[in-house]
Amino acid sequence: MQSYFRGVVYAVLAGVFLSGAGLVVRQIESADAWQVLFYRSLSFFFTLLVFIAIRNNGSVLPSFRTLRPVDYIVSVALAGGFIFYVLSLFNTQVANTVLMLSTGPFIAALLGWLVLREKVHIRTWVAMGAAIVGVLIMVSGGLGADDLKGYMYALLAVLSFAIMIVVMRAAGDRDVIAATALAGLFAALLCVPFVQSFEVSLRDFLLSCFMGSAQIGLGFILITLSSRSVPAAQVPLLALSETALAPLWVWWFVNEVPQPLTLIGGGVILAAVIYQGMAVELRGSKVPVS
Repeated sequence: MQSYFRGVVYAVLAGVFLSGAGLVVRQIESADAWQVLFYRSLSFFFTLLVFIAIRNNGSVLPSFRTLRPVDYIVSVALAGGFIFYVLSLFNTQVANTVLMLSTGPFIAALLGWLVLREKVHIRTWVAMGAAIVGVLIMVSGGLGADDLKGYMYALLAVLSFAIMIVVMRAAGDRDVIAATALAGLFAALLCVPFVQSFEVSLRDFLLSCFMGSAQIGLGFILITLSSRSVPAAQVPLLALSETALAPLWVWWFVNEVPQPLTLIGGGVILAAVIYQGMAVELRGSKVPVS
């Protein structure tokens, strides 16, 4: 049985890995969103296949043979999240996309309460309150209506990821890595009708594959493992390190300068993540604090 503390560590590290998506997207030369999504999704699928093979001593098929209907819901929800997230990054600033993603804890908490009847501890609500203060600070930095399309894609991504987290929690303490891997294949297939040409530059191809393997591949392996022992309301909250870090990467490396209030709000959100993550150590508990 995985400990709660280990799940917390997995979720925070997942946010760190996932925070690099915007930076990599900004390095793309000429490929469009659907081309990037196609190669990103395929590389994600193969990365998780390797992970499954390593864990199962070279065997892959048994993991897929045990898939249940609930696992396919996880796959479809995650595939939708992949697609909407990248489409958002192509239509607005990175800071705006991750800002919308930071609403994930509230959607996940609502779904967790409605579907799983999970109780949310006062500590989690306090951390969520701090996170929403950070969101409001970031919003006050100036969000224009011109980015509405990007915001809507980000909101759809948030909903998709929240559904994935809650369904995974409902599935209980079982391995859903195969379902997560299948999401990459589903996303790639969904992209095919929208890809006008599969020919991209070597640079764009490698960057897309890097996103699917080293960036989201490792990130979602960690968040999938985290969901086995951390309540639905807490997983996206702990992974909010992505929200705080993503605008910094594109600011430092590609000069996509966020508003000062965006940085302040990101700092508040990161403080909420640290507060919630340290709570388990203060209690010394190995079960979810919920």
